[in-house]
Amino acid sequence: MKTAFHPADLAAIQVRPSRLWTQSLGWILFAVGIALYAQFSIARHKENPEDRVVPSAQQLIQGIKSAALGAPEEDDTVDANAPFIERFSHSMLWKDTLSSGKRFLVALVLLIPAILIGLHMAVFPYFGALCLRFVIFFDKIVALSLLPILFIVFGIEEWSKIALMVIGVAPTLILDTFNIAKSVPREQIVKAFTLKSSNLDVAYRIVLKQVMPQIINSVRLNLKPLALFLFAGEMIAATDGLAYRIALMRRHMGMDIILPYVLWVALLLFVADALLRFTNRRLHPWYQPL
Repeated sequence: MKTAFHPADLAAIQVRPSRLWTQSLGWILFAVGIALYAQFSIARHKENPEDRVVPSAQQLIQGIKSAALGAPEEDDTVDANAPFIERFSHSMLWKDTLSSGKRFLVALVLLIPAILIGLHMAVFPYFGALCLRFVIFFDKIVALSLLPILFIVFGIEEWSKIALMVIGVAPTLILDTFNIAKSVPREQIVKAFTLKSSNLDVAYRIVLKQVMPQIINSVRLNLKPLALFLFAGEMIAATDGLAYRIALMRRHMGMDIILPYVLWVALLLFVADALLRFTNRRLHPWYQPL
């Protein structure tokens, strides 16, 4: 029998909120943030109706419309009477999202070898002895300090930005995978060898399968650093991309464009995180994270 809700339950450790409470509470801070922004915007526009630092709702709607349906300054304009799909496909938001998304996905794919390196370091002792100290040292190098070198080696085109993302995240991902794989009980590995398993069987069919859910969680936690290095590269040397547009709008005080772009980037990362969590649940239903 369900007991009545008591205000003291809000500070209790053992209480579990109902699904309705969970769904409702999850939106409260969003509503508070929107309300505070609206109040601050109204106050600033009372002092200065032309204020652009904290755009009003009307300015934000116009900025979103310009970003989602307007062509970039460097491209030819699209007919205002063209179909919505055509206008959106030629808009600066779509163009910048495609450019940044391509760089992001390529870097993500190139991080797969980092997972395998960390796995091999944990499973094969001689390989671990060879690489561990170097990876720990390399992880302490500030990736942004390598940006001038990357520009010299790769030029200012795509590969310098992708290399910055990979170099910035790969050492952390290698060490995460190494530590996760090292936590597999030694007894399981010994048991696998008694069942005539080979070295690669143990590495890929015992250790990797067991730690893959935690590795996916590690990738999730590294999405934001990956985007951070992408933005650093695009803001310094790029002709398109989400960060390039934000930097360009900053020169014109275009907060009505910058804020929607910032929220759009956050939404994309949120969706990527949700997809990884969904994939983890589907592939590893047995995994129950702490």
